[in-house]
Amino acid sequence: MSISSLPKALRVLAKAKQVFAQSRNPYPPSLRNGRVHQWFKWLAPGLLVKRWLLISASGVVLATLGLAIWTGMTPIFFLLQLLRNFLAWIAEVIPNYVSGPIIIAGGILLILWGQTRSLNSITQVLMPEGNEELVDRLLNHRRLHRGPKIVALGGGTGLSNLLRGLKDYSAKITAIVTVADDGGSSGRLRREIGVLPPGDIRNCLAALADEEKLLTELFQYRFRAGDGLVGHSFGNLFLTAMSDIAGDLEQAIAASSKVLAVRGEVLPATLSDVSLWAELADGRRIEGESSITKANGQILKIGCNPANPPALPRAVEGLREADFIIIGPGSLYTSVIPNLLVPEIADAIANSEVPRIYVCNIMTQPGETDGYSVADHIRAIDRACGRPLFDAVVVQGKVPSAKALIRYSQENSYPVVLDREAVTQLGRRVVIANVMDEDENTGLIRHNSQRLAGMLLRWYGRAQNI
Repeated sequence: MSISSLPKALRVLAKAKQVFAQSRNPYPPSLRNGRVHQWFKWLAPGLLVKRWLLISASGVVLATLGLAIWTGMTPIFFLLQLLRNFLAWIAEVIPNYVSGPIIIAGGILLILWGQTRSLNSITQVLMPEGNEELVDRLLNHRRLHRGPKIVALGGGTGLSNLLRGLKDYSAKITAIVTVADDGGSSGRLRREIGVLPPGDIRNCLAALADEEKLLTELFQYRFRAGDGLVGHSFGNLFLTAMSDIAGDLEQAIAASSKVLAVRGEVLPATLSDVSLWAELADGRRIEGESSITKANGQILKIGCNPANPPALPRAVEGLREADFIIIGPGSLYTSVIPNLLVPEIADAIANSEVPRIYVCNIMTQPGETDGYSVADHIRAIDRACGRPLFDAVVVQGKVPSAKALIRYSQENSYPVVLDREAVTQLGRRVVIANVMDEDENTGLIRHNSQRLAGMLLRWYGRAQNI
């Protein structure tokens, strides 16, 4: 198998996803959910279904009456006469206290039967996998599309972890991702084929996809054999092939998003072939994103070649239309700041009047932020951009366990200390929250995607009121 043969495999991915969804739950919805409870959901306001069914039914009645009037049949008179005669006959045969309830019950049963069969037919067409009720899908769709327009900037595992939580609160998410990576599979594809590094974009697409578990496993799969394929992830090869088919990375991401049913959009900060450089306190100048961390020096200045790369227009547009802007989490110098080295991106954030917040890392990163406090993270961003870009900073409140501290100390990584007074002097509000996940077995620390997203949306709501 080679990279050139991958486009042929892309055509079967959508079908494979559908087959997988059908196999996940073979039981019909009626066996999984209470039907009465589901019917009550159809009475919820905002579905935009009931009003159109009523309007359609009214149209049928009016069209029938109009046709009768046009042909001179005086329909209202004859209908009233027929109805009166029929009711009089019924009253003679069956007492009204018996016939009335029977007719009402019969009418209700016919309505329920007809509506149930109609909705089941619609559901089978729109949702052949049958793993969710149509009313649940409609309610969730309406809720997500009422959510705010959120723009999140970053890269690495930090941004994708955040997106995994945000997609439960809004469908209007734009992820702006760095394309400065030059290590691992992304770096190899960048050097050998000349494409922009797809690794961080791959992670974000998987995080925003509806079938997240399947796609995460598929996109993160790394080949263990094959000439030239060892070490490559399927997701990177997928995006590389799509870039060749679509013409550029932006179009490849858009096409991939449709195939993968991505909730929101993922955009590279720039389409330029950007490489990072850093000047260290010991006088060294390090070229390349992967080499900066390995240099183990104190970073004084960071930049990119070419300087001042042009932003992707859609990314700038997304920032201008945003209701809420989130920066981070992620590696400070190699995931967060590279996006802000694109002048139009930084300008759009600085000129925005919506709530803007930075999610600070929980632990320091060896080779990048050794000994950094929260204020040091903020100063680094301000220094790289030449001005403040956000209003508040999220800081983890609870200290990690002793086991986690020991594990990270062996890698020269320690909790980021909150120096509240210094942060306040920098003009930022401090938002303290317990948004940390800690693996009990390995002691690995990450932001909890659900808690972090929920906290950010609550802060956004309060900031709007202020």
